[in-house]
Amino acid sequence: MKKFLKPLGLKILNLGLDLRKIYSFKHYLRYRKEKKEWIRLGGKIDKSFVILSDYDDSAGTARGHYFHQDLLIAKLIYDHKPKRHIDVGSRVDGFVGHVASFREIEILDIRKLEKSEHENIKFIQADLMKLVNDISTDSLSCLHVVEHLGLGRYNDTLDVEGHNKGITNLIQMLDKNGRLYISFPVSKKDEVHFNAHRIFGANTIFDHPGIKSCMQLLRFDFVDDNGKLHLNINSNDIPKDTKYGCGIYTFFKIK
Repeated sequence: MKKFLKPLGLKILNLGLDLRKIYSFKHYLRYRKEKKEWIRLGGKIDKSFVILSDYDDSAGTARGHYFHQDLLIAKLIYDHKPKRHIDVGSRVDGFVGHVASFREIEILDIRKLEKSEHENIKFIQADLMKLVNDISTDSLSCLHVVEHLGLGRYNDTLDVEGHNKGITNLIQMLDKNGRLYISFPVSKKDEVHFNAHRIFGANTIFDHPGIKSCMQLLRFDFVDDNGKLHLNINSNDIPKDTKYGCGIYTFFKIK
């Protein structure tokens, strides 16, 4: 039953309906009771909100693709201490914020970004599917981005080969002996889920001509379907029934 309900739930979420909030209405009578008790205790209410879902919440979520990849790659960059680090399209309020807390990071994205008050964050507006001239670095990250390139979701040009062009241009931007940190959804085979994202086999990236000729894999980390992180494993060892994991690759440019 679960395998049918989960896809249905995702479709409903994509339509803008949050089943969790609907389910939380079971707490409405508790809310009314506590509000009445607050007033009885002499409390003043200037404005009422009906927030019911937090009754079931835990302290937070310490799992999932973004939580693990953002912290892991920020730590690897901290340990490696490159001269320059450029990020392409990763989450600003996650990964970029982590890195900016201890060093300067330059962001490249096709979308606009308002100027940040934090001096460690610099911004360049550019399209990764087009070669970015005059930019080179010894450290480069691109987390949960290449799977979107060419699907039009972020106002990018429709391009069936968008992901391959993006990877080619990342390699071009990277100096010899530089490091590339890249992540994307992985499963047992390559799929296109238009217009959300692509999913790749865990070893698909090794067939990219630029990866084959110029790059050496330093480590592979993996977030499984349950949001658990598996550190520094062999990409052949991910579960065969993986539906939507996250492959996190650290490459070294050999030439």
